[in-house]
Amino acid sequence: MGLIRGLVSGASSTLADQWKEYFYCEAIPADTIAVRGHKRVSAHSSNRVDDNIITTGSVVAVADGQCMLIVDNGKVAEVCAEPGEYRYDASAQPSVFAGKLGDSIGEVFREIGKRFTFGGQPATDQRVYYFNTKEMPGIKYGTANPVPFRVVDPHANLDVDIEVRCFGEYSIRVTNPVLFYTNVCGNFRDTYKVSEISDQLRSELLTALQPAFAEISAQGVRYSAVPAHAAELADSLNHQLDSKWRDLRGIEIVSFGVSSISASEEDEQMIKDMQRTAALKDQSMAAATLVAAQAEAMKEAAKNPNGAMAGFMGFGMAQNAGANNGMNVGQMYQAGQAQNAARLVKFCPECGYKIPDPENPPKFCPNCGKPVL
Repeated sequence: MGLIRGLVSGASSTLADQWKEYFYCEAIPADTIAVRGHKRVSAHSSNRVDDNIITTGSVVAVADGQCMLIVDNGKVAEVCAEPGEYRYDASAQPSVFAGKLGDSIGEVFREIGKRFTFGGQPATDQRVYYFNTKEMPGIKYGTANPVPFRVVDPHANLDVDIEVRCFGEYSIRVTNPVLFYTNVCGNFRDTYKVSEISDQLRSELLTALQPAFAEISAQGVRYSAVPAHAAELADSLNHQLDSKWRDLRGIEIVSFGVSSISASEEDEQMIKDMQRTAALKDQSMAAATLVAAQAEAMKEAAKNPNGAMAGFMGFGMAQNAGANNGMNVGQMYQAGQAQNAARLVKFCPECGYKIPDPENPPKFCPNCGKPVL
């Protein structure tokens, strides 16, 4: 059996005028993956009763964004993803019109498809199915339980796992209808909607979300910035789901949107505390923080109910105690300046040559020619 491409298109064409049976599918809704094609018979048809037999000379039409499968006794016998009208010939060799879906359709068909002819005789059970190959958006997801997210902040020497909740929507596209029919929907009755598989997809998606989060967090992306990296997240999810979605079911994620992502208050506070502590390792920052604290203490001392003088005396005693314990603000500023100056000085690790412009070091040492790290 096989399909012969028509030279003209349209239901009023010469090809259509000669048809015995005519298979055509209207636009497939965005929430529907596949529909079954039903025949329309003409005066030329000798088969007006059995909807599951396609006779030679019948016309099968395929619209843009569709892939048509002819299934014989439960096995895929013909594949067409190129828009147009085709005449069915039971005595011809099986055909594959892959269109924009690519060579993988033909490879899968040759592996699991049914490739034999009927010598002009009708098969016992033949059905036509149309698959939606356009993007199917609006599939919702949400984390019922928190999922781990690794927070990496090299400036704060921070590398810690927290838990986040997120929800949003994603879209899918059928990239290999042969695989989807064979491994998922089979001989469905009339329509196969996204909702029939969405629960399974959601469960697998949330399982893959953890390693996908790990990939983008390793790039230094904070969880709060995840919505701005939706494209990278979609690529990572496709990578994680290749074996189950693309290779087994013939589908892939087109886009992945994050409407909201949040961590618990405890995790948020922990991150802020650790970043604040890391910032105070800089002596200048520590000195500035101490000055701010002293200024606030002076304001509070002025409010002392026993008199401002008593308050300032107490403040002076605390300040002197701090100085005696090595907390002099001036000394801390000096130490900070020295610390920052030390950061700017760069030497060649091989020969010790001092780089003249540490902020713009050369790739190679002008003294010994070794790489400058």
